[in-house]
Amino acid sequence: MLAPPRTVVRREAGLYALEQALQRRGFRHVAGADEAGRGACAGPLVAAAAILPEGKRGEIPGLADSKLLTPAARERVYEQVVAKALAWSVMIIPPTEVDARGLHVCNLAAMRRALASLDVRPEYVLTDGFPVDGLGVPGLAVWKGDRVAACVAAASVLAKVTRDRLMVELDEKFPDYGFAVHKGYITEEHSTALTTHGPCSEHRFSYVNVAAASGRGNRPPRARRPAEPPAALFDVSVTQPLLIPEAAEGTVGVASSEQPQPSPSVGEDSAMEGETR
Repeated sequence: MLAPPRTVVRREAGLYALEQALQRRGFRHVAGADEAGRGACAGPLVAAAAILPEGKRGEIPGLADSKLLTPAARERVYEQVVAKALAWSVMIIPPTEVDARGLHVCNLAAMRRALASLDVRPEYVLTDGFPVDGLGVPGLAVWKGDRVAACVAAASVLAKVTRDRLMVELDEKFPDYGFAVHKGYITEEHSTALTTHGPCSEHRFSYVNVAAASGRGNRPPRARRPAEPPAALFDVSVTQPLLIPEAAEGTVGVASSEQPQPSPSVGEDSAMEGETR
């Protein structure tokens, strides 16, 4: 039996070319998955998944990697993704989970949960940068996938907008840190606030800079978060889904330690130090 001809997809072919090539091979429902917040030292890690319709119905004006869009453009594209997607879902991993299990493990688990929560079962999965196993369908990890595949770009926008909205809400509860401006990433303003006020419950104590500011940097990453945080600094914790407008059309969830644990196939402790692979 002859092998099927090789499919070549060139980057210059456009954002929808990879999905169209897969659809021509019979994979009608191609899902994309991406995350937001890996490099942040505060706030949740958010992963999203999306399946766009085939053909012109799935084309979204202005869709691109969320990092390349302005906040206003991201909001416009977000609304279009929610309106047009065959299925979409968002998973929110709180900082306590990142500290307990490790950044990379949480990242893979969040994308796996987001993909498993889609109302339409994907026939093929594209992920940004990291392969995600255990899905029961074929998949491909695409370098810079949010700039190559439309469904991954759509997931990128869903994750980024969701996380930004959460950080704006957290800014109201923790006004000393400027979360609404830097969204929990490491900036000069954020570093100064950490030095002045110390970390709050939404910081990731497994990260070196947060651990240093808390005075617990000499402990292993999983032992850095205080078991009984002082009330003055640790009076709020994200333990429930923070619903966003029109979330009823998709799925928004919060990670739970009761869910099946993925096999930790990478060095978690190095990831917990705030690496940005």
